[in-house]
Amino acid sequence: MTNPQGLWVLVCGASGAGKDSVIAWAAQHLELRDDIVFARRMVTRAPHPGSDHDAVTPSDFAALAASHALAWQWEAHGFQYGINAHYANDVAAGRTVVVNGSRAHAAAVAPSAHVRVVQIVADATLLASRMAQRGRDAPEDVARRLARNARLPDLQGDCTILNHGELAQAGRQLADYLTRETRPTPRRTCADSY
Repeated sequence: MTNPQGLWVLVCGASGAGKDSVIAWAAQHLELRDDIVFARRMVTRAPHPGSDHDAVTPSDFAALAASHALAWQWEAHGFQYGINAHYANDVAAGRTVVVNGSRAHAAAVAPSAHVRVVQIVADATLLASRMAQRGRDAPEDVARRLARNARLPDLQGDCTILNHGELAQAGRQLADYLTRETRPTPRRTCADSY
């Protein structure tokens, strides 16, 4: 990531905020834009219906990290997450690379002219309802994730998208932000898009 000309956009949100769906909507509607790249995550978790990641074993993940093959890596909910280092080439070439990220990881990233943070939010009742509907989490896991949300400090993102209505509305906000944020300076917020 030496002297990058492009931009990393870390899209973060609580479990149930609809982050995956919002990112997928934006990716579909921006598929003809070769200057915006949606990174695939590597996760030490088995795939499930609707997975947006490539499953890797913990030992393979450790080997990737040790060989500097990851541009970003973090841990959440007992799993390791990583973004392949080849995406740094896209940033170096001037592209915007969108990363389905973690709030805790984004909060720990040092401020940079080449990193933006987008936060997808929804109220706690809606979070609980969505997690229950997807059927992936036991009730005690839903409660644990909601408790974790309450403990995490507010993320001071460059853009906050409230995802409580139609998916297209939130997806369009993300797509609009990405198409306007094609260069690392000057910084723009969501509000600048409207």
